[in-house]
Amino acid sequence: MRYSPILWALCLLFSLRVIGQALQLWLPQSFLPPFSAFQGSNLPYWSLLLSQLVILAVMGRVSWRVTKGLLVPRRRLGNILGWLGGVYMVTMLARLVIGLALPAAAPWFKAWIPSVFHVVLAAFLLTVSVYHRRESQ
Repeated sequence: MRYSPILWALCLLFSLRVIGQALQLWLPQSFLPPFSAFQGSNLPYWSLLLSQLVILAVMGRVSWRVTKGLLVPRRRLGNILGWLGGVYMVTMLARLVIGLALPAAAPWFKAWIPSVFHVVLAAFLLTVSVYHRRESQ
């Protein structure tokens, strides 16, 4: 149960990104960054939104299963998720650092909102990894 609050908090954070970008497209708000600041790639928005909703559904399902004690811990899966999440986290943190440190960096590095939320997704993977590795003992 101790993993549940972390997983749900990461779900909430990611959902705020999805909602924020959608708001800026359909009902722009002055307190939010512009729509383009949420975009870190050349994906059409409909495709990005669809993939984000699928990611949120998976995150919600995993969080729910952990909360209810229905997710069977598997050490091997925990190890795989740990490696994937670790590489993902390091890559996105490097993206953020390069974007902040190098004024001439490509726009992909300067898209800090998507980078921060990729860190959120990496943190989710790492949390699920820890769950699998610790609970399988």
